[in-house]
Amino acid sequence: MVTTSELPRVYLVRHGETAWTITGQHTGRTDLPLTPRGEEEARGLLPHLDDLRQATVFTSPLQRARRTCELAGFAEGARMDPDLVEWDYGEYEGTRTADIRRERPGWRLYADGCPDGETAAMVGVRADRVIARVRESPGDAILFAHRDLLRVLTARWLGLDARDGRLFVMVTASVSELGYDHDLLEPVVRRWNVSSHPELH
Repeated sequence: MVTTSELPRVYLVRHGETAWTITGQHTGRTDLPLTPRGEEEARGLLPHLDDLRQATVFTSPLQRARRTCELAGFAEGARMDPDLVEWDYGEYEGTRTADIRRERPGWRLYADGCPDGETAAMVGVRADRVIARVRESPGDAILFAHRDLLRVLTARWLGLDARDGRLFVMVTASVSELGYDHDLLEPVVRRWNVSSHPELH
């Protein structure tokens, strides 16, 4: 009989700080680098991940995720997965929620999506493909990616609607852990939003 501790786990790592995470601008496909503090945050992930050297590693191809993966010590052997790129914010790329709501009162990303970008359901389709690949891989997995993509992925892991990703807060350079309870039919969240540098948030 398989014990809970033997069931595979999936570690979600949000990238470190960028200039736009400081200003609160929606950062989807814009390929921003980490700030110096973001690089420090990424290095601080190592203690949270050091026991996972045998895990299969996937990373978004965007540089903020790839650099976080590298600084955390997992660049070698990491597989780039285009489905892990951030939500496509379309016309709202580079804008802040407060600015959008001045023109469109009541707008909510997860309910309304973005003009010329993605809806939550569209992001959910990509998240489902990632989940399928993870479940086909042996053992544990680590995903280096982005806030809203990982929030949607968590909702889909639990069998929830993609829009329910709005329920999960995720800070920069944080580690969250998905897994199972008694067996593979009971997906759960095991840990959430563990920050590498809590004093920076």
